[in-house]
Amino acid sequence: MLTINLVALVAGGLCVVGGALLESPFVAVTGVLIAIGAVISLTGHFTLAPNEACVLSLFGPYIGTVREAGFYWANPFYTKRKISLRIRNFEGTKLKVNDKQGNPIEIATVVVWHVSNTAEAIFDVENYEHYVQVQSETALRHLANSYAYDHGEEHEITLRSGVDEVSGTLKQELTERLARAGVVIDETRLTHLAYAPEIAGVMLRRQQAEAIIAARQKIVHGAVSMVEMALRELGEKQIVELDTDRKASLVSNLLIVLCSESEAQPVISTKSGE
Repeated sequence: MLTINLVALVAGGLCVVGGALLESPFVAVTGVLIAIGAVISLTGHFTLAPNEACVLSLFGPYIGTVREAGFYWANPFYTKRKISLRIRNFEGTKLKVNDKQGNPIEIATVVVWHVSNTAEAIFDVENYEHYVQVQSETALRHLANSYAYDHGEEHEITLRSGVDEVSGTLKQELTERLARAGVVIDETRLTHLAYAPEIAGVMLRRQQAEAIIAARQKIVHGAVSMVEMALRELGEKQIVELDTDRKASLVSNLLIVLCSESEAQPVISTKSGE
């Protein structure tokens, strides 16, 4: 088509010149029409780069999509809209929302996506890029409202502990939301997750208190096990006979030594019989 158009353009110019020399209006007008037709036809050429598509429509109705890279010619009256098929990243801003328990948190995500159905992306939504942005933020807000930040019920997935599960849920929801726009979600990941500044200090003290309690529980459990082992070993090896009062005193002293945060200071009694 490029050769035909160039030949027609040259032929039209020669007809115009020939008509002027021969003083033939018919030949000159024919040359002008041929040249105009060649110029219009030249506008039908277009090129496509790799991972690029061109959506064709004729006075409204959708005609088709060209997806392969190369140099093409189409009806010059076709409306040609190029669209990228490359993988893109959408990095959302930090959103301040409430989690499942009503605690204000800050959350952000990155969404990896690409256009799959070009006709739906062009004709079914107003602006598919803006649509991806709005739906991503909406899905992220819904996700944050569906999970607790880090203090859920037993065996419950939280935003902090279940990163992979939460990301999978977000991807599934976005896939359903963006299917009507011809967009495919490749990956989603949380890029920021924290308590809102107004409660961050309180929650930090809460986490510290829970960590201390958990550590104390382990210490007490270990101390009780050691005391039990000591009493059993003393009884089996008959090292010393202990009555109830002495056992209680021994247990008390061992628990103090094992559970104390500071180093224990032994006290040696010098009284006879002790």
